[in-house]
Amino acid sequence: MTINEHYTVLAPKLLNWLVATGSSYAQACDLVQDTFLKLWRMRDEILDNDAAVSGLVFTIARNLRKNEVRDLRREVLTDEIPEDAATASKPPETSHSDTAYLRNRLVAAFAKLPPLLREAYTLFQIAEMSISEIARETNATESLVKVRIHRAKNKLREILSDLMI
Repeated sequence: MTINEHYTVLAPKLLNWLVATGSSYAQACDLVQDTFLKLWRMRDEILDNDAAVSGLVFTIARNLRKNEVRDLRREVLTDEIPEDAATASKPPETSHSDTAYLRNRLVAAFAKLPPLLREAYTLFQIAEMSISEIARETNATESLVKVRIHRAKNKLREILSDLMI
Protein backbone atom coordinates (compact mmCIF):
# COMPACT_ATOMS: atom_id res chain seq x y z
CA MET A 1 0.00 0.00 0.00
CA THR A 2 1.09 3.56 -0.57
CA ILE A 3 1.31 6.21 2.14
CA ASN A 4 -1.91 7.74 0.79
CA GLU A 5 -3.73 4.41 1.08
CA HIS A 6 -2.41 3.94 4.62
CA TYR A 7 -3.59 7.46 5.45
CA THR A 8 -7.06 6.74 4.11
CA VAL A 9 -7.37 3.58 6.19
CA LEU A 10 -5.53 4.54 9.38
CA ALA A 11 -6.11 8.29 9.85
CA PRO A 12 -9.74 8.00 11.06
CA LYS A 13 -8.85 5.16 13.43
CA LEU A 14 -5.85 7.08 14.76
CA LEU A 15 -7.90 10.25 15.21
CA ASN A 16 -10.61 8.37 17.14
CA TRP A 17 -8.01 6.67 19.32
CA LEU A 18 -6.26 9.96 20.14
CA VAL A 19 -9.53 11.67 21.07
CA ALA A 20 -10.68 8.67 23.11
CA THR A 21 -7.40 8.60 25.02
CA GLY A 22 -7.52 12.23 26.07
CA SER A 23 -6.44 14.52 23.24
CA SER A 24 -8.72 17.31 22.13
CA TYR A 25 -10.04 17.05 18.59
CA ALA A 26 -7.72 19.83 17.40
CA GLN A 27 -4.69 18.24 19.08
CA ALA A 28 -5.61 14.86 17.63
CA CYS A 29 -5.87 16.31 14.11
CA ASP A 30 -2.43 17.89 14.49
CA LEU A 31 -0.96 14.64 15.81
CA VAL A 32 -2.43 12.64 12.92
CA GLN A 33 -0.89 15.05 10.41
CA ASP A 34 2.47 15.03 12.21
CA THR A 35 2.40 11.23 12.37
CA PHE A 36 1.82 10.78 8.66
CA LEU A 37 4.35 13.48 7.82
CA LYS A 38 6.90 11.52 9.83
CA LEU A 39 5.80 8.30 8.12
CA TRP A 40 6.16 9.96 4.72
CA ARG A 41 9.70 11.05 5.58
CA MET A 42 10.52 7.43 6.49
CA ARG A 43 8.83 5.96 3.41
CA ASP A 44 12.09 4.64 1.91
CA GLU A 45 13.00 2.82 5.13
CA ILE A 46 9.62 1.14 5.65
CA LEU A 47 9.35 -2.43 4.52
CA ASP A 48 6.39 -3.55 2.45
CA ASN A 49 4.82 -5.08 5.54
CA ASP A 50 1.42 -3.37 5.71
CA ALA A 51 0.62 -4.85 9.14
CA ALA A 52 3.77 -3.29 10.58
CA VAL A 53 2.81 0.15 9.26
CA SER A 54 -0.37 0.15 11.35
CA GLY A 55 1.56 -0.47 14.54
CA LEU A 56 4.23 2.03 13.53
CA VAL A 57 1.63 4.76 12.96
CA PHE A 58 0.15 4.30 16.45
CA THR A 59 3.62 4.17 18.01
CA ILE A 60 4.67 7.40 16.27
CA ALA A 61 1.46 9.15 17.37
CA ARG A 62 1.84 7.95 20.96
CA ASN A 63 5.45 9.16 21.08
CA LEU A 64 4.56 12.52 19.55
CA ARG A 65 1.85 12.97 22.17
CA LYS A 66 4.27 12.02 24.96
CA ASN A 67 6.71 14.63 23.65
CA GLU A 68 3.93 17.20 23.52
CA VAL A 69 2.89 16.46 27.11
CA ARG A 70 6.50 16.60 28.27
CA ASP A 71 6.95 19.98 26.58
CA LEU A 72 3.74 21.30 28.16
CA ARG A 73 4.99 20.36 31.64
CA ARG A 74 7.92 22.68 31.10
CA GLU A 75 5.68 25.63 30.23
CA VAL A 76 4.53 27.95 32.99
CA LEU A 77 0.78 28.30 32.73
CA THR A 78 -0.77 31.48 34.08
CA ASP A 79 -4.38 30.36 34.10
CA GLU A 80 -5.39 27.05 35.62
CA ILE A 81 -8.58 25.08 35.29
CA PRO A 82 -10.37 24.65 38.61
CA GLU A 83 -10.06 21.11 39.94
CA ASP A 84 -13.84 20.55 39.94
CA ALA A 85 -14.13 21.45 36.23
CA ALA A 86 -12.85 18.01 35.22
CA THR A 87 -15.61 16.16 37.05
CA ALA A 88 -18.93 15.31 35.46
CA SER A 89 -21.76 17.72 36.08
CA LYS A 90 -25.06 16.64 37.63
CA PRO A 91 -27.57 15.14 35.23
CA PRO A 92 -30.33 17.38 33.97
CA GLU A 93 -33.58 17.13 35.90
CA THR A 94 -35.51 15.83 32.90
CA SER A 95 -33.54 12.77 31.68
CA HIS A 96 -30.18 11.16 31.02
CA SER A 97 -30.48 11.73 27.28
CA ASP A 98 -28.52 14.97 27.28
CA THR A 99 -25.60 14.26 24.95
CA ALA A 100 -23.21 16.65 26.67
CA TYR A 101 -23.89 15.05 30.04
CA LEU A 102 -23.35 11.54 28.68
CA ARG A 103 -20.13 12.59 26.95
CA ASN A 104 -18.83 14.15 30.18
CA ARG A 105 -19.68 10.99 32.08
CA LEU A 106 -17.95 8.82 29.51
CA VAL A 107 -14.84 11.01 29.49
CA ALA A 108 -14.74 10.94 33.29
CA ALA A 109 -15.18 7.15 33.29
CA PHE A 110 -12.31 6.69 30.83
CA ALA A 111 -10.13 8.96 32.96
CA LYS A 112 -10.70 6.64 35.93
CA LEU A 113 -9.42 3.60 34.03
CA PRO A 114 -5.81 2.59 34.67
CA PRO A 115 -3.65 3.64 31.66
CA LEU A 116 -2.92 0.09 30.47
CA LEU A 117 -6.62 -0.85 30.49
CA ARG A 118 -7.61 2.41 28.81
CA GLU A 119 -5.00 1.91 26.08
CA ALA A 120 -5.99 -1.68 25.31
CA TYR A 121 -9.70 -0.86 25.28
CA THR A 122 -9.40 2.19 23.03
CA LEU A 123 -7.05 0.45 20.61
CA PHE A 124 -9.59 -2.37 20.34
CA GLN A 125 -12.88 -0.42 20.30
CA ILE A 126 -11.93 2.98 18.91
CA ALA A 127 -8.92 2.27 16.69
CA GLU A 128 -10.42 -1.09 15.66
CA MET A 129 -7.11 -2.91 15.97
CA SER A 130 -7.03 -6.68 16.30
CA ILE A 131 -5.87 -8.40 19.49
CA SER A 132 -2.63 -9.46 17.80
CA GLU A 133 -1.96 -5.90 16.55
CA ILE A 134 -2.54 -4.52 20.04
CA ALA A 135 -0.23 -7.17 21.50
CA ARG A 136 2.54 -6.14 19.09
CA GLU A 137 1.91 -2.45 19.73
CA THR A 138 1.96 -2.71 23.52
CA ASN A 139 4.58 -5.48 23.85
CA ALA A 140 2.09 -7.68 25.71
CA THR A 141 0.81 -11.18 25.09
CA GLU A 142 -2.51 -11.65 23.33
CA SER A 143 -3.92 -13.20 26.51
CA LEU A 144 -2.94 -10.15 28.53
CA VAL A 145 -4.52 -7.83 25.95
CA LYS A 146 -7.79 -9.79 26.19
CA VAL A 147 -7.69 -9.59 29.99
CA ARG A 148 -7.07 -5.82 29.88
CA ILE A 149 -9.98 -5.27 27.48
CA HIS A 150 -12.26 -7.43 29.62
CA ARG A 151 -11.26 -5.59 32.81
CA ALA A 152 -11.72 -2.21 31.13
CA LYS A 153 -15.25 -3.17 30.03
CA ASN A 154 -16.14 -4.36 33.53
CA LYS A 155 -14.71 -1.22 35.15
CA LEU A 156 -16.61 1.05 32.72
CA ARG A 157 -19.79 -0.95 33.37
CA GLU A 158 -19.25 -0.49 37.11
CA ILE A 159 -18.53 3.25 36.87
CA LEU A 160 -21.48 3.91 34.58
CA SER A 161 -23.89 1.48 36.29
CA ASP A 162 -26.31 4.26 37.25
CA LEU A 163 -26.91 4.89 33.52
CA MET A 164 -27.90 1.28 32.84
CA ILE A 165 -31.57 0.63 32.28
